[in-house]
Amino acid sequence: MPDELNLSNLKPAQPRKDRKRVGRGLGSGKGRYSGRGLKGQKSRSGSHKMRPGFEGGQTPLYMRLGKQRGPYSADAMPMGPHRTSTQPVNVAALEERFDAGAEVTPESLVEKGLIRNTRIDVKLLGQGELTKSLSITVHAASASAREKVEAAGGSLSLLREPKERKPKHRPRSAAPAGEAEPEEEQETPEGEAD
Repeated sequence: MPDELNLSNLKPAQPRKDRKRVGRGLGSGKGRYSGRGLKGQKSRSGSHKMRPGFEGGQTPLYMRLGKQRGPYSADAMPMGPHRTSTQPVNVAALEERFDAGAEVTPESLVEKGLIRNTRIDVKLLGQGELTKSLSITVHAASASAREKVEAAGGSLSLLREPKERKPKHRPRSAAPAGEAEPEEEQETPEGEAD
């Protein structure tokens, strides 16, 4: 390292290494086919812009596999495109950060640092104890959290009402075994009586 730095003796911390220039003659080490081999899709220009899962035009794996049964409908367990996300907030955190009689909203939760932003729904969970009466307004709440809020004298209102889930199987209208419907007497045509 020189005693005095100036423009004439400045050097980079790491010595620079020039990239190998392809297609500059046989003596360069990357001439003729420029490291791409002979013909084919990957020897052409623009060939490396294939989307993920592309298999050269043959039927890709995700289309070859059978469509199995599973929880992929919108009313089943949320998976894939139906997945929803919420920000959990426990009642113990409200006990620490809020005073009695305070109003708890997603905006006030951001101010107290319990959640980052209001773009994702907030769900109140029941971990911990709550002794202060708070008026809470969130998107969803668990049953244990609702019990603890109401036991402490507070109120809980939801910004989004929960969806009613349809039963998976329709209940059969079971008739008692003794009250079977009477069978109708079959009428025989007049010509077929003999």
